[in-house]
Amino acid sequence: MGRGIVTGLWGRVEQQDFRSRIRGTLLGAALGDALGAPLAGLSLDAIRAAHGPDGLTAPAAHGPDGLTGPAVAHGRRGRVTAATQLTLFTVDGLIRAHVRRDTGAWHPPTDVHRAYRRWAATQHDWGPDERREDNGWLAQQEWLYARRDPDRACLTGFGDDVLATLDQPKNPAARGAAAAARSAPFGLLVGWEPALVLQLTVECAAQSHGHPTAHLSAGALAVIVHGLIRGDSLDAAVQRALGLLGARPGHQPVTDALQRATAAVTQGPPGPDAVEALSPGDAAPEARDATHSLAVAVYCALVAEDIAHGLRLAVNHGGDSVSAGALCGALLGALHGETALPPAWLAELEGRATLLELCDDFALEMTQGPALHGPSASGSASSPGWLARYPRG
Repeated sequence: MGRGIVTGLWGRVEQQDFRSRIRGTLLGAALGDALGAPLAGLSLDAIRAAHGPDGLTAPAAHGPDGLTGPAVAHGRRGRVTAATQLTLFTVDGLIRAHVRRDTGAWHPPTDVHRAYRRWAATQHDWGPDERREDNGWLAQQEWLYARRDPDRACLTGFGDDVLATLDQPKNPAARGAAAAARSAPFGLLVGWEPALVLQLTVECAAQSHGHPTAHLSAGALAVIVHGLIRGDSLDAAVQRALGLLGARPGHQPVTDALQRATAAVTQGPPGPDAVEALSPGDAAPEARDATHSLAVAVYCALVAEDIAHGLRLAVNHGGDSVSAGALCGALLGALHGETALPPAWLAELEGRATLLELCDDFALEMTQGPALHGPSASGSASSPGWLARYPRG
């Protein structure tokens, strides 16, 4: 598949495989997010006390009295957090960036930042505001207008129209994993070179998380996903990320995290204790950063027997269960495609229809964009409806 993508030869098989991996990446990230959400803020001992020695092994169910049990996040099984909300808007921004190439205004960081600004509106508006002409399709989805534990750095970073740079990032002390948790879609830009994927990802991550530990972790995640989508093994994709990170100032904590993750594979059987060693739950919250979630996600993806097993490992620890679950789900989904995702978990995933529609729109834009809106698209061959979904403005 990778060769066909790089050379632009989009045959039927290549398109089907690409779409399957896009769906796998985004649905997998959402499943990991939803699985980890009930465990947010819990230590490993507290998780075991509530769910048994193996921790939480499936999406938390309703309690026997008909009410939600104590482990259910946001009211019912399968609900996602701001990590998935922002991932959706990342995809929306990337589609619009490609649509805007027709105008000559080609600056993807601006388009992605505008998408994050639309997400920020969902965090304080009651519902879709039809007066916003640039809303497009995604911002009209009412279920997204809910606060699901958004990271403070995201709220402040996307609170204005100012576009940050790597020299002057927003929230330069923010080290958390929220930027990485929304960054898997950058890895789906299969026609881009890995170095450009890294650059775009870190520029967009720095709009909210200015510390190199945070935005380089986001970049590493995107580069690994990019390699998987193009047909690399997970180990090869990690090695490529290590090579690209080495030239970046402040890369050492991220490099160390990836190396710890790969080394841990040979140091004993996989389990919660091994994961806990990569993301120490007894560390103070301010001492935790994105590298912990990245290390957990990569390790769990490397040792996973299947996607469900990998996600269970990724969320059952005392660190950031949401981000680790989302990152691991993205990696495993990119590696195996949508058909490997656990169907019982998918059946109750909040927003699944929206996720699927956006995945397919992304695949359509990447493979058929010029026919939808490019300079050669005219008359009946163009699609005015596409520009209504993804306005150029």
